[in-house]
Amino acid sequence: MNTPPSQSGAEHTDGSSVRLGALVPLTRPGWVEAGRHLLAGLDLAVREVNDAGGIDGRPLELVVRDTAADPERAAAAVDELAGLGVAAVAGEYHSVVARAAAARADALGVPFLCSSAVLDALTEEPSEWVARLAPAQSHGWRIYADFLLGAGRRRIAVATQPSVYWASGTRVLRDHLAPQGGTVVELDTNAFTPEALCDALVDHGATALLLLVGHPEPAVPIVRAVRGDRRLAEILIGAPAGQAEFAEWAAVLGEDGAGIPFLRYLPERLGPLGERVGKELRERLGEAPSFVAFEGWDTVTVLADVLRSHGTDRAAIAESWPRVAVEGTRGPIRFSRTPGISIWQWAWTPIQVVDRDPAEPDRFRILHAG
Repeated sequence: MNTPPSQSGAEHTDGSSVRLGALVPLTRPGWVEAGRHLLAGLDLAVREVNDAGGIDGRPLELVVRDTAADPERAAAAVDELAGLGVAAVAGEYHSVVARAAAARADALGVPFLCSSAVLDALTEEPSEWVARLAPAQSHGWRIYADFLLGAGRRRIAVATQPSVYWASGTRVLRDHLAPQGGTVVELDTNAFTPEALCDALVDHGATALLLLVGHPEPAVPIVRAVRGDRRLAEILIGAPAGQAEFAEWAAVLGEDGAGIPFLRYLPERLGPLGERVGKELRERLGEAPSFVAFEGWDTVTVLADVLRSHGTDRAAIAESWPRVAVEGTRGPIRFSRTPGISIWQWAWTPIQVVDRDPAEPDRFRILHAG
């Protein structure tokens, strides 16, 4: 049953706080480390909003729900959060999960600001209720394809698992590489052991292997097998989805996890705001913050600005997306209608292709910027 779009999120609260729902993967099979960074950014921004007086004197309250990378669980969480009177829903890392949350938010008339998911078709039909900070997959992965071409890698193999997200990424790569003489062969990891995958890479003469698979399984065993195969000493292993971003990757794989390029949504140098927030996030996390933590902070900062300017009425929040003009940690944030994208989109956050330096795996090298 659809909630009337004009219904105010504030009507369900006791008036003491302004509630924001937060969708975050905090347990397996969700990408737990990404969830931890996302939540750290969301939490820090809420604390800063409240330290500055909240929303017209009312504290901002984050109501967190663990999606565990489960689309059905995420959709149910949106239902629950709507009933709890949240003004808007924020967050989520996994694209397929965010898509389920976006569909439910759109149906209920609840504003949803997606922090990290990149799937182009986040909603089946154009939605006025959904906006996004992360770049669309087609934009970021084309930049990654340009990096591959620039590195002289045209015979690309992708190790895949069944998923709308991985299939969409493969299509972006193939469409962008083919006109420039690149080829993409798909290797279904459900049909290959890591060792058999190595044989297939040799047979295809692949010059790059992209890991379009989950972490740690099966990504880690595949990396170990390829690194240990002398026939594949010259192959480039890549992970556009960013598996190598997090400390857990380096801890599990050590030197084998270095030299694996991935997409990161940060500028070459952070400005003063980004530097300050980054320092706070490092203290909270006990490690260097990933771009996902910055996405969390930016999400709440945008929503707080909207709530101060337009109030807690859900329809008013959704109507405000085209008028957003907020200084984020990675640049000025504005939303627009982008061709081929069904939601309000920040076009675009800065994008880099980076890897962990083989000589110093805790240090990142910028290989390409788009």
